This record gives sequence, C-alpha cells and structure tokens, in this order.
Amino acid sequence: MAKKILILGASYGSLLGTKLLMAGYDVTLVCRRKTADLINAEGTDVRIKLRDEDEHRSFKSNELPGTLNALSPEEVKAGDYDMCALAMSEPQYCSDPILDLLRRIAGAQLPCLSIMNMPPLPYLRRIKGLDTTPLEPSFSCPEAWNAFTPGNVTLCSPDPQAFRLPDEGANVLHVGLPTNFKSAPFADPDHNAMLTEMADKVAAIRVDGKEVPVKLRVFDSLFVPFAKWSMLLTGNYRCVQPDGVRPICEAVQGNLELSRAIYDQVDRIVTKLGADPADLVPFEKYAKAAEGLQKPSSAARAIDGGADAIERVDLLVKLIADQVGVSSCELDEISSTVTARLAENQRAAA
Repeated sequence: MAKKILILGASYGSLLGTKLLMAGYDVTLVCRRKTADLINAEGTDVRIKLRDEDEHRSFKSNELPGTLNALSPEEVKAGDYDMCALAMSEPQYCSDPILDLLRRIAGAQLPCLSIMNMPPLPYLRRIKGLDTTPLEPSFSCPEAWNAFTPGNVTLCSPDPQAFRLPDEGANVLHVGLPTNFKSAPFADPDHNAMLTEMADKVAAIRVDGKEVPVKLRVFDSLFVPFAKWSMLLTGNYRCVQPDGVRPICEAVQGNLELSRAIYDQVDRIVTKLGADPADLVPFEKYAKAAEGLQKPSSAARAIDGGADAIERVDLLVKLIADQVGVSSCELDEISSTVTARLAENQRAAA
C-alpha cells in the first residue's frame, strides 16, 4: 500500500494533494523555500464546489486525515516515498535543483504519475512506433527525463481547472472546473495496484454524506490522457493571438465549424498513434464545457504576461502530426503563433 506521496509543484499539485490528504495519505509538496515555509506554517486551502451547492467549500490541509509538509527540492530524500506525482509546468523542470531531484527520483525507481499537460518523454517512449527524438524540440529541457525507466512513468489527464486567487496567498487554490483526473496505467502490476487503491480511496471520500468532486480514474489504455490534446489545441492554445489573448469560450465558440475541424484533426492524430475511439471525448461535450470557460487559458495568460517559455503541447502535437502523416495548416498556424509570441517575449527579456 502506498502511504507517502511526493508531489512536485505546490499550486496545481495541491489539488491532487488535498484529495490524497482526505483519503488519509501523507503528502509532501515540493516548491520554492518561501512557499514551503508558508505551507508548513499555515497549510493549504483548496476550494471546491460540491454538487448542488452555490458556494465553494474550503478544504484546509490541517483539518484533513493525512499529514502535509512542504520541502525545497534539495531537502527531498526520494527513497522515503512510495509514489511521485509530477505537477509542475514542463519548463520548470529545467532548474538545477529540480534536475538533480529528478535524477534521484529516477534512481530510486519511484513510480511517477504525471499530471502535466505535457507528457514526459519517458511516457511517450511507451507508445509503440513513436520516435521521440524528433519531438524533443517541443521540450524546454528534454535531458531532464533521460534517467527514467519508461514503464515507471504514467500520464494522468489534468482535466480539472484550478487557479490561484490574486488576492490570496500561494497556499490557496480555487477549483473552477471540478472534473476528474484520468490516468493511464503503469507497466508494473504492483505500481498499478497502488494507483488503483489510491483511486478507490479518493472515490470513497464523503463530506456531509456528499461525494467530493475531482476523482482519480484509472484506465487500461495508454491513450486516454491524450484525449486532452484535442481540447488544448482547439481551445487553450487558440487563446493566444498575434496581438493579445482571448477567452477559451471565444476561441471555441467563435467559429464552431473551424473548432470542430481542429478537434477532429487532433483526434485523428491520437487514433494514428493507437487510440481507440472510445478513449476520446466527443467534440460536443467539450464545446459545451467550454461555454463556461470565460478566461484565457493559463498558457495564454502567461505569454501575455511576458513568459518566454510555456508547455508546448501545441508544438508536440504538430511534430507528431508530421511524423504520422496527418499534418495540417491549422495546427501549423497555432504553433507558429505561439512560437512568435514567445520569441517576442524572449527578445524583450534579452
């Protein structure tokens, strides 16, 4: 049985961490020293709206069954943990302290559950017939993943939408869309047993007799998390405009015919990799959910705020499309726009 879970990233990672704390697990969040000190002093506060309730509830770590602590990367002893979750944005793995921690995690052979939008390279190496070398330009730091055994890394679609509140501390997270995490399996049956037990315990959580949204679902297919790609390319990355940003709902609903075409193109790419149509999410379901996404995506907001590096799922999908023979001018245009905006920010920062 897994008991101690290490989570890299204290923002989005605190959502998964809170659900695990509610299920009785002990959780360590890895973050900057200042944030770690805040969390160790005050705990975390993750706000989730339960079904049929109008207001969000605060789930504070110091009131939950599990125990929480926070460490800087240098303080972590990888061998003390049963499983690791990767919850940082991909460019953040390039810092020297994180690179060193990743090597230690890989050396300890910890099973790693990624809840990044960007699938780690070891996971992509599990996809039969996919050459990952041409995909490395979409990663900020591809060498970060060299030490990992591919079967020890699985991918979990980060479908829940959550964000920090500007007028609150770094230990507060607001969940805007409380959907489920959808995980692919590990290669090792023992690792899968830990993951399934974790999912079952999270599903069993009740508060005042009510289920708590944001569950962990485990699937047999390696391709279920890739269903998120169609959503990201149709909505999130199309929030990035040559001269600004727009909300996800506008990117999707502004031209439904074009949005459907892009969505279907990415679905074809995933199917070429080996996905079953049952692994994918119908466009209609996504388009309906997008109606409530009134803000630009986090990637778009980051670029508009001057970021010179973000997760490049858009470029990854374009490069895979080229490799499997499903290239399209729409996908090329999306990645070209994002690349151009990032280049502007890089020049401004130079």
